Amino acid sequence: MSTLFQPTALVGAIALAMGFSTSVSAQDSSNVVNASLDTLVITATRSEEKIKDVPARISIIEPQIVDQSPIAELPHLLMSDASIDMMQYGGYGQTASIFTRGTNSTHTLVLRDGVRLNTGSAGSASLAFIDTTDIKQIEVLKGPASVLYGTDAIGGVVQLVSKTPEKTEAFITGEIGEHNTYKSVIGADLAENGIYAQIRGQRLESDGTQVTDFKDAQVNAGAYDQKGFSAKFGVEKQQYAASVDYSENQGTSTYVESVNDANWNLIGLKNVSQDFKNEILNVKGRVNLSDTFALHARLSQFKDDLEQNDSHDSIYNTTKEAELYSKWQFSPTQNLLAGVATKNVESDVLSGSGYYGVDYDKDVGSTGYFVQHQYQSEKLHTQLGVRVEDHETFGTHTVGQAAARYQILPATSIYTNIGTAFRAPTNNDLYALSWGGNPELKPEESVSYEIGLDQQLTDHLTMGLSAYRNEVDNLITWQNGKNFNVKEATFTGGEFNLDWAKDELFTNISYAYVQPKDKITDQDLPRRSRQSITLTSGLQNEVYGISASLSAKSRPKNSTISGYATVDVNAFWNVNPNVKLFTNIQNIGDVEYKTTSYGSGYYYVNGGRLASAGVTFRY
Repeated sequence: MSTLFQPTALVGAIALAMGFSTSVSAQDSSNVVNASLDTLVITATRSEEKIKDVPARISIIEPQIVDQSPIAELPHLLMSDASIDMMQYGGYGQTASIFTRGTNSTHTLVLRDGVRLNTGSAGSASLAFIDTTDIKQIEVLKGPASVLYGTDAIGGVVQLVSKTPEKTEAFITGEIGEHNTYKSVIGADLAENGIYAQIRGQRLESDGTQVTDFKDAQVNAGAYDQKGFSAKFGVEKQQYAASVDYSENQGTSTYVESVNDANWNLIGLKNVSQDFKNEILNVKGRVNLSDTFALHARLSQFKDDLEQNDSHDSIYNTTKEAELYSKWQFSPTQNLLAGVATKNVESDVLSGSGYYGVDYDKDVGSTGYFVQHQYQSEKLHTQLGVRVEDHETFGTHTVGQAAARYQILPATSIYTNIGTAFRAPTNNDLYALSWGGNPELKPEESVSYEIGLDQQLTDHLTMGLSAYRNEVDNLITWQNGKNFNVKEATFTGGEFNLDWAKDELFTNISYAYVQPKDKITDQDLPRRSRQSITLTSGLQNEVYGISASLSAKSRPKNSTISGYATVDVNAFWNVNPNVKLFTNIQNIGDVEYKTTSYGSGYYYVNGGRLASAGVTFRY
């Protein structure tokens, strides 16, 4: 463990948080009423669009939040969205599951600039190993999105939008925290006459926090060490654009493994470690063939590798994608987007041996053809699309979506949408036979309905309401040692948000409710909280800010795991244009809560408190 920046992390963090009147929130001050409504998003339609015009519910984790704490990992950032139930089995580097509106963790598609990060083996993204150093904002689209993105987007899409240099500068950031945690980032940007280049390097180390509630806390600690870099080069002109983006992140994650006697009774735990590496290559281009017609292309590859250090177990995933689509603005209010996307997903998995072992090397391909029509006027915004997916294993599937938002009054808009989606079984679902793999599985299919209202109550206060129902057929579940399509599930819920901002003050509150029901048993699906609330309040201007953020989840029904309520405190102070001081305290009350059962009466627990302080120098 490096000794850089050591012993006074907690003292420094508290001094900054309480001594300086400074901060950025976990919801961020750009939730200022009018500013947030005009925020541009791309995930919902593949084109830049103001968030107030999108005929769906979409939220933003803003640039200030991501910049505020380089140490904060992606699972913690996603906790600030009430519609997401983020379940992590410990702290840094520990497995994390994302339940968007109650759906399975494999039902949320995670993208980085359009590149699919869900792995071919597990089906979900390795959230704990994704670095956020180069991220501008995170867009969370709720509801199905298979028309534009194909398989996996049953519950929603989380898209990490990377930064594009806007000016020439260089910077260095250092942040230290409890548990011997530190992160350093160095970077440089070049931007001139539509040509840009960017490079980043980062390193994070931590002794880790308690992973389970087993009494030997030292054994339970999960140390984490990671480093990475990214580079980007591009040109952005009115008639054409092209970019090459490469990023790599690798390191070592320590977790706990059970020690059993001859009768498989748990008698202790031991630390084991694994090496991880993920790598993204993304090449994109655009050509405007006329003032109304543009052609877009993308080639990408994502590799996600995991190797155990105490055994020969390993998982290698590679996803290759190619996409070509056009956008035709054939009238001032209407456009047509049409394209084709093909991908190949390969998984090479080796785990254990004999009866309990898994050893397979499989790849599967699919090609999707999609078309989407949009109508955009001052009062009415519509979105109508269809996709035909030709899957190598599961044949042809057709999905569609229709959505509309109407400004019925100057301060009132309503929206509605209906969409279908599907998810092909993962390679583990099909071929990991000793883990319950079943080659006879069918794809999961869903249909979702949603209505919503957004109201500007005053010049400083806005309100949002939405209600939805998502029905999933052929839900894949594990039963008696094998995967089956034996369940049908419904996810019925609603969301409420209130955003207030005046001058330098702001308050944002979000509430989400969902019933994640197994239709056959009429019981709640495991590990999902029915109720969630997030609340952020603070003060911010261009020089300084301070805020506190609450995240709370109810205890899941039919479960022995905990509900919880935690508070984060965040702060910053721009001393001058070249120096920024900041501090963050995650879970300031050091609240401990169970996340899921470990077995034998023990549980995984959250990562606990992490107080940190840092500085950024810019030139």
